[in-house]
Amino acid sequence: MKGFKDFLMRGNLVEIAVGLIIATAFAAVVTAFTELLTAVISKLFGGPPEIGSITIAEINVGPFINAVIAFIMMAGIVYFGVVKPYQAMRERFVQEDEETTDEQAEILREIRDELRAGRGNA
Repeated sequence: MKGFKDFLMRGNLVEIAVGLIIATAFAAVVTAFTELLTAVISKLFGGPPEIGSITIAEINVGPFINAVIAFIMMAGIVYFGVVKPYQAMRERFVQEDEETTDEQAEILREIRDELRAGRGNA
């Protein structure tokens, strides 16, 4: 049971789970935004009211184009909205940890040197 608990509490698993939950919940927002954006683009260029109705040689390619646009937008939003801020935050915390480790190492060196000096005097 302890091994299972350790597995669940690993940082990577928690990060992946949180990311999956957020991405799933955010997918609806991106889908709605994509539909809005494609409708605006269609109106601006005088095309069909929805990209989903575009056909090439009587083959309906509109849903594929919608899916590609949604994927690109989702990837961009997740990257710039989640990944980049997470990386920046993680780098900041790693630097703080390294600084703490350096300070601790310096204090330990000073203690060691004092102990060595004390042995020579005794």
